[in-house]
Amino acid sequence: MKAILSLFLSLVLLSACSSWQTSYDAPVPVETSQNWRLGDVVVTVPETLTVSEDNVYLPDADIVWREDPLGDSSRYAQVAEIIETAVTRGASGLSGSTPVRIKVTVGTFHALTEIARYGLSSSGVHNITYAMQVFDMRSGAALTDAETIQADLVALVGDQALEAEAQGITQKVRITDHIAKVTAGYLGIGPDMRSEFARVGR
Repeated sequence: MKAILSLFLSLVLLSACSSWQTSYDAPVPVETSQNWRLGDVVVTVPETLTVSEDNVYLPDADIVWREDPLGDSSRYAQVAEIIETAVTRGASGLSGSTPVRIKVTVGTFHALTEIARYGLSSSGVHNITYAMQVFDMRSGAALTDAETIQADLVALVGDQALEAEAQGITQKVRITDHIAKVTAGYLGIGPDMRSEFARVGR
C-alpha cells in the first residue's frame, strides 16, 4: 500500500512540472532611477488571498508560509514583513534627490510546507508574484506603471535544505535575498535577474 501511495504521489508531482521564471517587462531606465532616493516602502497583502496551513505536498492556496509561528501575527502580516524587508534592501541603492515611495501588492507567496521541504529530493519552487509601482513622495504622482513581477526561485529540499539551515540559510533568507536582487534589477541599480527554469512545483 505504501509503495502504491508513493507511486501515486510521484505521478501527481510529475504532472505539476512546468516552467518558472523571474520576469518583468523591462528594467526602469538608469537615467530615470538615478534621480530617485528611497523614502518609503508600502506593502499590501490582500486578505482576499487564500492561505493554507495543510501539511501536504501541493497545497492549493495563494499563501503558503511556515517558517514563522502563527502566534500574534497572521500569515498576511508575516508575508508583508518579508516583502517589505526585501524591497527596502533592494531599493537601498537609490541615491538621487527625488524621494520615492514604492508600493507593492502581493499576488502569490508560495513557499514550501514541512512535508515538501523535507520529503522531496529534486522538486520544489518558491512561487512569488507581486505588483510594484513607484511614486513621487512629494507630489504623489506615479513615476512608473504598476509592474507585475514574478520572482520564482528554486527551493532547497531534503538534504540540501538541512545543510542550508545548518548554515543559517533558511527559506526566509533565500526568498528575501532573491526579491532584494530582483528589486534592484528592476529598478536599474543591479543585475537584470530575469531568467527561466523548469522544475516540479506548485
